[in-house]
Amino acid sequence: MSKNNNKQGNAGEQEMPETAAPDSGGKTPEAAAPAAESAQGNQPADGEAAASGGEETERVRELEAKLAELNDTYLRKAADFENFRKRMHREKQELTDFANQNLLLDIIPALDDFERAIKSAETVRDFTSFYEGIIMVEKQLSSQLENKWGLKRFDSEGEAFDPNRHEAIQMEKTAGIAAAQVKEDYVKGYSLKEKVIRYAKVKVLVPADGESAPAPETQP
Repeated sequence: MSKNNNKQGNAGEQEMPETAAPDSGGKTPEAAAPAAESAQGNQPADGEAAASGGEETERVRELEAKLAELNDTYLRKAADFENFRKRMHREKQELTDFANQNLLLDIIPALDDFERAIKSAETVRDFTSFYEGIIMVEKQLSSQLENKWGLKRFDSEGEAFDPNRHEAIQMEKTAGIAAAQVKEDYVKGYSLKEKVIRYAKVKVLVPADGESAPAPETQP
């Protein structure tokens, strides 16, 4: 009897079902449930994600609007600058084109006088009157240019040769002089408000050999 009971007892122990393996790395289902709930609690809710996305979209729209405004401002400034540059160029060109307008208006009456003198000479054929008329027009024009504009014609005959005022066209060696001097004006020189703007073309007397300084060089 006892042997049979022991066999039945051992068989009963062997036939008992095994306990299910615990979930979540060895944790029982009861222990894993709170961990899952905690993990779900750390994730953002759908409403918060939607709100964040809406804020980013609004920010992008604001930046795009600001960029469009700045671009429009830049284009306007660039167009204004280009118009200003063109206007300044046009005004500068006009100033250059008409800078001598007043001077030319003063010369026109002299041209009128020359025209009248020529017509008079064609009919009268009086050389003396024609000559006197030409001299009068020339004096009037020279006087007006000097008094109003500062253009002065200077004579050089008898002056010491000055390379800053004279251009030697011809030279002649002469005894009895110590330095080069102008003998004759070929073309008159002109100065504008004390500045020489055209050299006088002159014939120069220079000392004979061995008497003084070397003679000035002639212009080609």
